[in-house]
Amino acid sequence: MERKSKGLTAKEKTFCNCFVSCGSADEAAYNAGFVKNPKRSGEELLCRDDIANEIKRLGKCRTSSLSEIATVGYRRLAFGKISDAVSLLYMENPSREQLEHMDLFLVSEIKRPKDGSMEIKFFDRLKALEKLTGDSEKEDRATPFYDAIAKGAEALRSDNDEG
Repeated sequence: MERKSKGLTAKEKTFCNCFVSCGSADEAAYNAGFVKNPKRSGEELLCRDDIANEIKRLGKCRTSSLSEIATVGYRRLAFGKISDAVSLLYMENPSREQLEHMDLFLVSEIKRPKDGSMEIKFFDRLKALEKLTGDSEKEDRATPFYDAIAKGAEALRSDNDEG
């Protein structure tokens, strides 16, 4: 189903964003404002080239940005410094301001037992390294879902053209 006017409407853009988030055409159509017949509207929208291309583009952007955020986090876990956490161990009663200026990203848990001591647990660096190396191998496997949607829409279009 080809469209002659250029660009997507605000409702169509919202549909694309919702679809990338939820994966359901009728739910995305309803959330985008196609409330009269969201199931039919969603299916029709998915058959359009411009919609399929926007969904594919958004999917790749979202996948790459989430992947980048996760990678940065795993790098911090694997290679980050624990000096602020060690400093915290030696502080009697740290103030809120002192705590706010500390980098405690690597800390998974802090306990203060009744005896007044402090226990600090860290995230597992080896698991973070394993995740980093595993993610680099799987980097290009995240977009097949959006490629499948585009191919499905293409198949529906060709069926509609023939029938």
